[in-house]
Amino acid sequence: MKHNRGQLIDVDSVDEFDRRLSAHPDAAATSTGPADDPTTSPGRVDDPTTSPGRVDDPTTSTLTGWRIHGLDLRERTETVLGCRVSGSLFLGCTFAPGVEQLITDRGGLIFPTVPETPVTVDRQNLYTAGELYGDGAYPVSLDARTYAWSQQPPTEETALAERLHDHSVSVALEEWVRGRRIAGVMGGHAVHRGTPPYAQAALLGQLATVATGGGPGAMEAANLGSRLAVHDRQVLDSALRTVAEVPSFAPDIGAWSAAAFEVIGRFAEPVESLGIPTWHYGHEPPNPFPTAIAKFFGNPVREAVLLEICNAGIVFLPGAAGTVQEIFADACENYYAHPSALAPMILVDTHHWTEVLPVWPLLRALAADRAMQDRIHLVDTVEEAAELIIG
Repeated sequence: MKHNRGQLIDVDSVDEFDRRLSAHPDAAATSTGPADDPTTSPGRVDDPTTSPGRVDDPTTSTLTGWRIHGLDLRERTETVLGCRVSGSLFLGCTFAPGVEQLITDRGGLIFPTVPETPVTVDRQNLYTAGELYGDGAYPVSLDARTYAWSQQPPTEETALAERLHDHSVSVALEEWVRGRRIAGVMGGHAVHRGTPPYAQAALLGQLATVATGGGPGAMEAANLGSRLAVHDRQVLDSALRTVAEVPSFAPDIGAWSAAAFEVIGRFAEPVESLGIPTWHYGHEPPNPFPTAIAKFFGNPVREAVLLEICNAGIVFLPGAAGTVQEIFADACENYYAHPSALAPMILVDTHHWTEVLPVWPLLRALAADRAMQDRIHLVDTVEEAAELIIG
């Protein structure tokens, strides 16, 4: 399916490229791509005349969230370099000399056409971070090549390969979760390393066995905390300082993942945790901290599976549109569930969920006189959330 609106946009002609930019020349002020962190500053753009290229200029156009297929952009060099490119994907495009390096330096992803399916469609096990990232640069990793392959024009053969792959991952995931009590952690994926929200999510991960959406931000922090759960708080604090040296995967996924792998290499015998990312949001890399990664092509399958496996309940950390969607998807499951199948829903941060985004009043009204009304909770600390999960 071609994406024409929302946070992802597929562009497959030069005319469409020109039309979209001319129609919204100030798009950077309103279009941010995947951002689910209410604390993130708006209007951050890439300026090729500024080092390192991050400036607050709401007049600069943005290609964030664009997936540009097979275009000859040699005559659009000035236009491309005048845009924010962090979070964009160029698949099989042609550029003037030197432009590719400038784009990648500013957080854009450039892939050649990938002719064959990079992944094994009949997998027997879940992925590991080492398998997805490999030993080289990120653009040549299995993860990046698979995303590039998935963005090519679909055929019956590629559609079948994706579905067979996702089915095999579902079977492997069903085996992995059997007999485990799993708590979900959801929250803003734009939360940066080195911030208090990131540290709080990591602390929550230390207090419970977690499954996350497998991406960056709060998800990464929870998987990090869970991985180091057998260690004391000083070890966690040391790991947090290490990853904070590279706060975000933009503009350099390689440096971001290298900081994570440095922590992973430092501590043996990790506590198990799960990440469930998707190549639908492949411009956001999977975080390396889960011991098992169930990566899907189809995002709806991934979202449904994540809700289903969290039999110990789900903790919702502060977030924005994506987290709100997850809250009410989970609420719908609990609203119609048999009482024996209910799982706790725990919202962390009273101010955020009653004032910033007043989800709590609606959730409480929805749960009134239903079996789920005693399973929804609003707390202020991750310690309170962990107690409810453990209990």
